[in-house]
Amino acid sequence: MDEQPARVLWPEPPARGGRRTDAGSILVAGVDEAGRGPLAGPLAVAAVILDAARPVIGLNDSKQLSEAKREALYPLIIERALAYCIVLIEREEIDRINIFQATMAGMSRALTGLMPVAHEALIDGNQLPKDLPCPARAIVGGDALEPAISAASILAKVSRDRVMVALDGEYPGYGFAAHKGYSTPAHLAALQRLGPCAQHRRSFAPVRLLLDQGQLF
Repeated sequence: MDEQPARVLWPEPPARGGRRTDAGSILVAGVDEAGRGPLAGPLAVAAVILDAARPVIGLNDSKQLSEAKREALYPLIIERALAYCIVLIEREEIDRINIFQATMAGMSRALTGLMPVAHEALIDGNQLPKDLPCPARAIVGGDALEPAISAASILAKVSRDRVMVALDGEYPGYGFAAHKGYSTPAHLAALQRLGPCAQHRRSFAPVRLLLDQGQLF
């Protein structure tokens, strides 16, 4: 199958939002991803520059927030951020270069997509991508410590969840809307029953195991 390019998401086009800021301001972007672990679907990466004059109350690691809270915060971040960019790395690219390299590439693309350009980036985790457009620091647990990373984690999580809900309609029977592609018992049972679909990551077990066993659905 031909490789699918990374998609840049809302708003379109281009997939970035931004407002003018005071000259001389130091613009710090938070960067985070959603969807490294699932067996199916894309990886989402977001970069956000928050506006100190328009704070968003209630930011936290997206995993610590309810779905309703994430959905409520999402439009506030979009409206109040100085800049944001959300990108999707498709399943084909994940399988081609592996999930780690896909994550690094997505972070670089999201930062590059910001307008105005960030002067510094705070990236969740302990690894920094190469070829970033600005200096950066990796912060373990940053999605719970740095508001800009928290905002990025929410944009990435909500964006990806919405994509998985849409994919549920395209690939019925797998339950993507419920488990978002993660390795739940229901998902594994559907995978055994139906076989992998076009959105399943061939480089991930148990998808790879099914293919290795010759079950080429």
